[in-house]
Amino acid sequence: MKILQDILYKVRLQEVYGNTDIHISGLHIDSRKVTSDSVFIAIKGEKVDGHLFIDSAIENGASVIVAELLPLEFVKNVTYIKVSSTHEAVAYMAHNYYDCPSEKIKLVGVTGTNGKTTVATLLYKLFSGLGYQCGLISTVQNQIKQNILPATHTTPDAISLNALLHQMVLENCSHVFMECSSHAIHQNRITGLQFIGAIFTNISLDHLDYHKTFEEYIRVKKSFFDNLSESAFAISNKDDKRGEVMLQNTKAKKVYYSLKASSDFKGKILDNSLTGLQLLINKQEVHFRLIGEFNAYNLLAVYATAICLKETSEKVLTVLSAVTGAEGRFDYIISENEVIGIVDYAHTPDALENVLTTLKKLKKDYQQIITVVGCGGDRDKSKRPIMAQVACDLSNKAIFTSDNPRTEDPLDILADMEKGLTASARKKYVIIPDRKQAIEQAIKIANNGDIILVAGKGHEKYQEINGIKQPFDDKEIMQELFKKNKENK
Repeated sequence: MKILQDILYKVRLQEVYGNTDIHISGLHIDSRKVTSDSVFIAIKGEKVDGHLFIDSAIENGASVIVAELLPLEFVKNVTYIKVSSTHEAVAYMAHNYYDCPSEKIKLVGVTGTNGKTTVATLLYKLFSGLGYQCGLISTVQNQIKQNILPATHTTPDAISLNALLHQMVLENCSHVFMECSSHAIHQNRITGLQFIGAIFTNISLDHLDYHKTFEEYIRVKKSFFDNLSESAFAISNKDDKRGEVMLQNTKAKKVYYSLKASSDFKGKILDNSLTGLQLLINKQEVHFRLIGEFNAYNLLAVYATAICLKETSEKVLTVLSAVTGAEGRFDYIISENEVIGIVDYAHTPDALENVLTTLKKLKKDYQQIITVVGCGGDRDKSKRPIMAQVACDLSNKAIFTSDNPRTEDPLDILADMEKGLTASARKKYVIIPDRKQAIEQAIKIANNGDIILVAGKGHEKYQEINGIKQPFDDKEIMQELFKKNKENK
């Protein structure tokens, strides 16, 4: 139990009606979860406005209402608090309620269009390998030491996030590595948290269904670095054309990594093959198990972070050289006839281009690349034709299929992908709406040694159709179909 006035620290109050010297049993943004003597914070979401459920929250036992617009009539013995932003208020309240957990750990945030999951996961594995008790908050999973928890969002809501960090503190975690999505930054989910460091990977077209313009998307990402303290460090990819812009207003110590420009942490690819990367990092030569130029950048970001956290170079490189990447990121399966199946989360034009460019550099002349790809429903439509063009440009053959159609008709999504394709691209693809059938067709047309990329869903274990998440695992499906194909030959 906490005293209400104590958890209102840093909350910008506009009006207060009622007693703030009362005990609080919990914080809630879902009126259905409200219990006796708890606080209900009315959040205006993309689809639902929490202000519509204030009465329900009070009926369920809420003794405090925090809202941007107060009701016309007050209920006796209920405290009402008006704020300008409930998104911001709930973040500060949650941080205070859970005893400011981010101030008791070394919290590092990772943001960018691509690479967030890989960088956060590599950091978690690296620091665990260095002997620390660590936490991970990522798209794939949340982890407290060795205990794996399912992840429902890239970054949880402010209450869930602070509760998770509090649990990590109780479990004696010293370091926590966390993905920070643009949605989370914009919706104040990470407001109030004290980051010791932040990493920028890169930025390209994504989430324009939410942010509306690319400029707004950049501004939101940049605000994460603008709000860092002087005692923090900010690490950025100098080779990204917005890498320096991201840090231009930060008070934190600026650190850059690159493969091309001069920087604090300079890397050079000596060898890039299907067995891994040979890199020269600040004049030290190391072999890594990860593949591709994009992972060279990820490794540089991780190395820079470790050095900023006062770890020694030799120890870091020794452990990092043996670390594997995140699930669903360049995941390999090799069939009996040596067809190489790769499952990757690439769901943006830039990410898909990175993976396919890497495969083109690594493949032998006789090997074909067959790409199975779709686009998510109820998301940014502008990237659909770009994804399709990238798949056709960089593959020998492409199969357009369903990703997570959500509430959209899969055929409408596929029609969007076809729009604007060049004449040469139109000769390279077929459409198979059923994702399993699309993967099966790719395996059927593959010759010995060919490479099949199944892109877009990566680690996801479901396919969302009409609001229902049905079991579907790209890697599991591919393994099953490889086995079936072998038995039929």
